[in-house]
Amino acid sequence: MSRDGDARSLEAEAEAARELREAAAAFVARRAADEEALRRRATALDADIRRLQGSLSGLDPSTLDKVEEDLERARVAITDSDVASFLPRKGNGKFLKKFLGPVNVWVTRKEDRLKVKDEYNNYRDRTAYLFLLFPSILLLLRWWIWDGCLPALAVQLYQAWLLFLYTSFALRENVLIVNGSDIRPWWIYHHYLAMLMALVSLTWEIKGQPDCSSKQKGVQLFLRWAIMQGIAMHLQNRYQRQRLRTRIALGKAKRMDVVAGETAGVEGQLLLLYPVLFILQGFEAYVGVLLLQTALHGLASEWQVVVCGILLVVMAVGNFVNTVETLVLKLRFKAKMKRAKNRQDRPHQN
Repeated sequence: MSRDGDARSLEAEAEAARELREAAAAFVARRAADEEALRRRATALDADIRRLQGSLSGLDPSTLDKVEEDLERARVAITDSDVASFLPRKGNGKFLKKFLGPVNVWVTRKEDRLKVKDEYNNYRDRTAYLFLLFPSILLLLRWWIWDGCLPALAVQLYQAWLLFLYTSFALRENVLIVNGSDIRPWWIYHHYLAMLMALVSLTWEIKGQPDCSSKQKGVQLFLRWAIMQGIAMHLQNRYQRQRLRTRIALGKAKRMDVVAGETAGVEGQLLLLYPVLFILQGFEAYVGVLLLQTALHGLASEWQVVVCGILLVVMAVGNFVNTVETLVLKLRFKAKMKRAKNRQDRPHQN
């Protein structure tokens, strides 16, 4: 009887396993069908909104701003919800494929995507302190302990940290783009150029005595520029986060969006931020030109000096153009808001 009982028990467990397998297969099939149906609906609605946004040129100017704002809020309502999971996804891009291969970095759950974005913002805050601290310590120790001459190892460790920093920024930002964040292309390209500059600077020969101050003039200027960059990062991180919270509350930005780089801010606070940014960009270009002059005058024979000088000038020009474009957009937006306010006031006046 015991053997017969064991046999029946085994048969029952096998039947239960088969039924469970079939139920799981049916569930997966239903889920796939539901997802496909939702995907078609989401894609069609997103396409309709984009089509409407591209066909507003014939509208009366008095209603154009209102329609544009309503359509933008509808688009944000779609892309900032679970519906975004059913929209066509962006590919990893060449940068992610080079570092990670064909790995899917899409995060399915909205809450987890928001955690990825919050961690990126927190990482920017932490590294801003280090960006300010490291060069300050190097310059302080140069006079206090190193007798006016920076040791090569200390400088190269700092440059290695810069390479790690900009690479991690670029990786995180590319992952955020795949998951629906809106990041300006120049902000990504800026980090690519900064990665290249940090990599080249690692092979730069740091010369010592005699006449150490003259030989290391370019390094000293670069460290001073890095301190200014750290100050600007603190300002922009603070102001841009406030601005992003406001735009999200107004329905004009998604919760997955991140701060727009070096050129966003809050009205009034820009009186401090923009002058700092323009000064930083000017000093960045000055350091780049000075490095090029050093190479042309024969004071430095390394090719790394020329490459770093060119990269600094290119980044300064790109940052300046991006800043000016942002100012123009802000002026246009301010004029648009003023027109909308005037139209709202007219009925009350009548």
